[in-house]
Amino acid sequence: MPKYYEDKEDDGRACAGLREDFKACLLQHDCVVKEGKKPSECLKEGHCKGLQVAFFECKRSMVSTSAV
Repeated sequence: MPKYYEDKEDDGRACAGLREDFKACLLQHDCVVKEGKKPSECLKEGHCKGLQVAFFECKRSMVSTSAV
């Protein structure tokens, strides 16, 4: 279950739960842990893509609602 549904640290930033899950996904992925690559390199290879898109959409929704 995603961390944002569980007890999480109080983070006042927008989309904090998704940010936390996205970060954890990258840092715990075999690409980083076993292959020793940087998280940014793993991102370019397409790892954790679902969370990346969800985080981007969440952040974008914050911008579009505040611009109105």
